[in-house]
Amino acid sequence: MSDNMNKSLWLIGVGHMAVEYVKVLDALSVPFTAIGRGEESAAAFEKKCGRTVRTGGLNKWLNNSEVQNPESAIVAVGMEQLAPVTINLLKNGVKKILVEKPGGLNIEEINKVAEESKKRDADVFVAYNRRFYASVQKAQEIIQDDGGVTSFHFEFTEWSHKISELKKAPGVKENWFIGNSSHVVDLAFFLGSHPKEIISFTAGGLKWHPVASIFSGAGIAENGALFSYQANWEAPGRWGIEIMTQKYRLIFRPLEKLQIQEIGSINTDFVEIDDNLDKNFKPGLYNETKNFLNKSKDQLCTIHNQEANIKYYKKMLGQ
Repeated sequence: MSDNMNKSLWLIGVGHMAVEYVKVLDALSVPFTAIGRGEESAAAFEKKCGRTVRTGGLNKWLNNSEVQNPESAIVAVGMEQLAPVTINLLKNGVKKILVEKPGGLNIEEINKVAEESKKRDADVFVAYNRRFYASVQKAQEIIQDDGGVTSFHFEFTEWSHKISELKKAPGVKENWFIGNSSHVVDLAFFLGSHPKEIISFTAGGLKWHPVASIFSGAGIAENGALFSYQANWEAPGRWGIEIMTQKYRLIFRPLEKLQIQEIGSINTDFVEIDDNLDKNFKPGLYNETKNFLNKSKDQLCTIHNQEANIKYYKKMLGQ
């Protein structure tokens, strides 16, 4: 069995996200080897995907002298295993890795992945799939045609009453801002430009996220655009981003849809977008994976981008 393993791409993990990646890889006709730990989860994966799983965990195969380690890997394991698995792959010579967001359980682990990536001269990308939504790509065209972003605002309110009931590994809910809210923050800074200066305020705190539950702040981005944000995890709300240009207000609420308000009008209209890929696959995942496989780095978040963002995330957390 070992000599049949794919030498180009391994998919690490056999859970929900791994199944989503299989749909994309199959559509792209990209061969791969799936690696999991337990027999039960592997059987469920094989039933859903029709793919054989190499069980026993990653170390079993990395330490097998009959197996040639792959050139690249997609890491789709639980948040608590993202950093250990990615670092293990790096130490065993894998040079190109796409790791599920946020790249580690917490800030310290993300920094360790970035450090190991630099030490091994390897490319690690963090899978922020929302960068590849059809709505985002259309907005990028409008922004470019209208001379760039002049200001932006975003909200990352989470539904605390739902999250508190979730069964998660230790540390996952305590790092919910990094693990989940960063989807919005990363996308806002991706579209609007990264902060040059930022002032942040926090208040409250929840049993499962004691550091803070109410967030507010503002700043100036590297391109000169002013920005603001707020989130109240103890009140009603949702995710959303608004991008302002000279002529337009671009509204992502939900993020998969793009609305536009023209100057001189109070009306907003949905922008027509070709979002067939977002409907046929997990939104954003097809083009994200394709960019990773084709070594198109421009739209991807590198682990070093993530490391740079961390200093702003810490401020937004009041740390």
